[in-house]
Amino acid sequence: MRKTYVSLLLVGIFVFSVVASGCISGTSQTSTSGSSPTGSATQTTVAEQLIIGVTDKVTDIDPANAYDFYTWEVLNNVMEGLVKYEPGTLKIVPGLAEKWEVNSNSTVWTFHLRKGLKFDDGTPFTAKDVVRSINRVMTIKGDPSWLVTSFVDKVVAKDDYTVVFYLKHPTAYFLALLTTPPYFPVSPKYDNDKIDSDATYGGIGPYKIVKWVRDQELVLEADPYYYGEQPKTKKIVIKFYNDASTMRLALQNGEIDIAWRTLRPTDIESLKQGGKYNVIEIPGAFIRYVCLNTKVDPTKNVKVREALAAAVDRNEISKIVFHNTVSPLYSMIPNGMWSHKDVFKSKYGDANLDLARKLLSEAGYSESKPLEIQLWYTPTHYGDTEASLAQVLKSEWEKTKMIKVTIKSAEWNTYTDYARKGQMMVYLLGWYPDYLDPDDYTTPFLDSEANGWSGTGYSNPQVDQLLRKAQTITDQNERTKLYEQVQDILAQDVPYIPLIQGKLFVVTQKSVHGVTIGPDMIFHYNTIYKTG
Repeated sequence: MRKTYVSLLLVGIFVFSVVASGCISGTSQTSTSGSSPTGSATQTTVAEQLIIGVTDKVTDIDPANAYDFYTWEVLNNVMEGLVKYEPGTLKIVPGLAEKWEVNSNSTVWTFHLRKGLKFDDGTPFTAKDVVRSINRVMTIKGDPSWLVTSFVDKVVAKDDYTVVFYLKHPTAYFLALLTTPPYFPVSPKYDNDKIDSDATYGGIGPYKIVKWVRDQELVLEADPYYYGEQPKTKKIVIKFYNDASTMRLALQNGEIDIAWRTLRPTDIESLKQGGKYNVIEIPGAFIRYVCLNTKVDPTKNVKVREALAAAVDRNEISKIVFHNTVSPLYSMIPNGMWSHKDVFKSKYGDANLDLARKLLSEAGYSESKPLEIQLWYTPTHYGDTEASLAQVLKSEWEKTKMIKVTIKSAEWNTYTDYARKGQMMVYLLGWYPDYLDPDDYTTPFLDSEANGWSGTGYSNPQVDQLLRKAQTITDQNERTKLYEQVQDILAQDVPYIPLIQGKLFVVTQKSVHGVTIGPDMIFHYNTIYKTG
């Protein structure tokens, strides 16, 4: 099987899901309030520095343990994989590897590296660095390690410029996996068997980290050793804000050039007016959901989890919390992606208080003896709407008159640590795609060997078997049948309650151009620039 054939196969698989959805776009879309022109940056003076504001947080600047979307965005700008997505598209193109071959059953993948590559400190890069980086992920066994360990048996450097991946089973979408940070070659300065959470060593990418003050500022400068086209903006400064209001004010005062994740829906509505800013809408496959700990009382009782699912009103959440900028979601696989099935809608509906009360009664609860739960959220990672989302869920569950909800919160780093350790009972999380395939919306959540990061403690041998079978076959119709079975079981076991599928918005000053965010929803900074 030739390289070209494999690339087209993957693109064909993913494009099907894009076309079917009507909402997962191959390129970023602009609202009527603004646009992000991509005209030539050479026609006018381009600023050397551009400032981006976020309310998000970075966890570990280490691809062996980072498993949150914003940190992956940073890693994608200071590192690169053997292959990558062409900006704004689903097309997989050469990265650090210039070509590759795969055997007939997709179990042996051979990559030929570009010659003369260097890390951002000038250290030469060879196939041994690929092997070292992959083995490092396998050794550390951090949150995203399953993306490697579930698929890769071993990786071997045949010579300085040839590396071979031997897989555990046929994996037709392996190229998509290679675009994720756990596969990125990292600087030899990274410790081989320990997580370097604040490491600024980087890898091979368009930018390098020159300054990092946690939760305050991250400064990137163009990597002079990068093999590709140099970024349009030499220096990118990322400023971290505690809330959306402060970030919006910074945009309006001209202190930042781009307001990124996450402004409030009301901010988006307001900033669209008057045409003063570019308001860029990015349809996509990011989802929000409730996690339920299946190992602790009272949520270890499946009837309790079912009752919570039945009482949720997604339409109310969409309207009140997100001002209809999102759509209701009834499965963990997003709307429009092949194999999606509205299992929670058919089994529970929305605001089904009668069913919720019946299930709670069967679980031993009543109005005089209500179910008491703790609902956790994190206040800044998903934006200022998170507190409102928690309040609306509390209200919806308490409408049963048989549930009492106590709301708790923790900042992102603490929150993710609580999740890993299974210390929360009911809690809110979101998911941005690692790779665009139903496997990425099922295996990380439901496979007992991959879902340790989530803290739900969910384990079902039948689901494990179905998911692993789906990974090994290439026929999409057969895979669809397996994922539909998995979704049916998901609705029965309820370790998660899907809530909404959303969009992202970027708001920029009118002088900013070149914003390109594709279906992978990663913001690549090397295409953006400011004129004037």
